[in-house]
Amino acid sequence: MSEISEIIRLAAKGDGITDSGAHHARAVPGDLIGADGSLKRGPHHVDAPCQHFGSCGGCQLQHADDAVLRDFVRGRVVNAAKGQGLSIGELLPEHLSPQQSRRRATLHGLRKQGGAVVGFREEGSHRLVDLRECPILRSDLAQLIAPLRVFIGKYGPKGSADIALSLSDQGVDLGLTNFDLQGLEATEAALDFARDNGLARLSIDQGYGAETVWEPEPATITLSGYPVGMPVGAFLQATQDAEDQMVRDAADWLTGARVTADLFAGLGTFAFALAKRAAANASDSGSAHKVLAVEAEQAAHLSCKKAAARTGANGAGRVHAMHRDLFRNPLQAAELNRFDAVLLDPPRAGAKAQIAEIAQSDVARVVYVSCNPSSWARDAAVLAEAGYNLARLRPVGQFRWSTHVELVSLFER
Repeated sequence: MSEISEIIRLAAKGDGITDSGAHHARAVPGDLIGADGSLKRGPHHVDAPCQHFGSCGGCQLQHADDAVLRDFVRGRVVNAAKGQGLSIGELLPEHLSPQQSRRRATLHGLRKQGGAVVGFREEGSHRLVDLRECPILRSDLAQLIAPLRVFIGKYGPKGSADIALSLSDQGVDLGLTNFDLQGLEATEAALDFARDNGLARLSIDQGYGAETVWEPEPATITLSGYPVGMPVGAFLQATQDAEDQMVRDAADWLTGARVTADLFAGLGTFAFALAKRAAANASDSGSAHKVLAVEAEQAAHLSCKKAAARTGANGAGRVHAMHRDLFRNPLQAAELNRFDAVLLDPPRAGAKAQIAEIAQSDVARVVYVSCNPSSWARDAAVLAEAGYNLARLRPVGQFRWSTHVELVSLFER
């Protein structure tokens, strides 16, 4: 009788793993693997919704149903916590973004004889997949792929160009990098492209930095009801639904804090949410709430500062913006002691230096938002050593069908 193995879980990179530890690509829990390596689909193995699955590097898990996706997102976060010996107080239901919800993505374009290729790269390769559909992108972004292919085919550079797509309040913000416009005809064609496709903004980097060539009105992004100027290349959470969930958690968990520091604040995604919640509760508490939004990237800081000037008109929920590099110059423990709570949302590398200062401070509550469970768990272990308890933890899968997992967590003393 042939020996048959069952896939019991997914590895961090998406491969299916049997109970013996063998890895099998494109397999999910419940699949059966024959002795000859053949795969028999189990109840959680589904048909991929995209014709490019398997070649396009944008997605790794389209063959898994939602139950497997949720288990994967939860497992990545829980295993990272357990790996550092962390005890989880309350594990909240994971948030999984739906199809066609991505409002931010970077594609690549390459002119070739007779046209162009526009899409994501193949996994582990520089080759481009010429997208004919993309079930992860918002329709506003996906519908630009075909006209971009035509434009790049006529006026694109010799090498590969990066195509940054983001959805602002006014429409699609399109940024082209490594894109040398040759001559007046190409420049006029770029403006025609922006106008004909209703772009909110078109910026082009020809090797000397991004230059805005089309922006009928200033691009903004609304954060918790506050319109904030959106700089070229500004960071946004990948999906609106995931942002809403993380913002809601943070605001709920920090209710009652009168002075909060929002570190690595960006445009103020969380700062304005905390301010808005405080303003709504001001009539009950009778006291103002202050949020210090600290950010190193100058354009993001200035946008946050300008928008902050329009908040807190009634004395409640004021946001104050500070320009500071928290990697080189973290807020010191003595500075942090002025705050009732701290929220931080650092880049993938985590916040080792800043966490060390928080651990030495008297701050009672810390909300840590992370796009990397590994660096988060490393930092969380430092907080735990300093006496913080991991009170609440929510895994977040806003990059649907990918192995990229995020989270929002609450630490309390």
